Amino acid sequence: MTSRNHYYLSIADLAHARGGDAALSWNGAGPGDFAAALEEALRTPLLFERWRAQQAEPDEVDAALGATDAQAQVRARVADLHVEVDVLTSLPMSLLRQRLNWLIGAAWQLRDVRPA
Repeated sequence: MTSRNHYYLSIADLAHARGGDAALSWNGAGPGDFAAALEEALRTPLLFERWRAQQAEPDEVDAALGATDAQAQVRARVADLHVEVDVLTSLPMSLLRQRLNWLIGAAWQLRDVRPA
């Protein structure tokens, strides 16, 4: 069985957090919208498939990069002047980082990782 982890993230300015590619970038209004978008990006291959279709040789992209976790959970809430995000998933940090970067670029910071 694959281990599950809680990834605790912080986003200083969610209102302006966007990925570098508008076709992949999150375009929501608040923490709830962001949590839903990230959860979908972890549970389904939709975001990965959009990215893969943009590649010069889509068929040569390693399918393992599109791994999903149908049980992934994301919660986000405003705390002080930033947004705190709790991600529960069996996906490795490398894939979580990939999806976060597509959605909001480098606007996030990993605060902690703990086994679920």
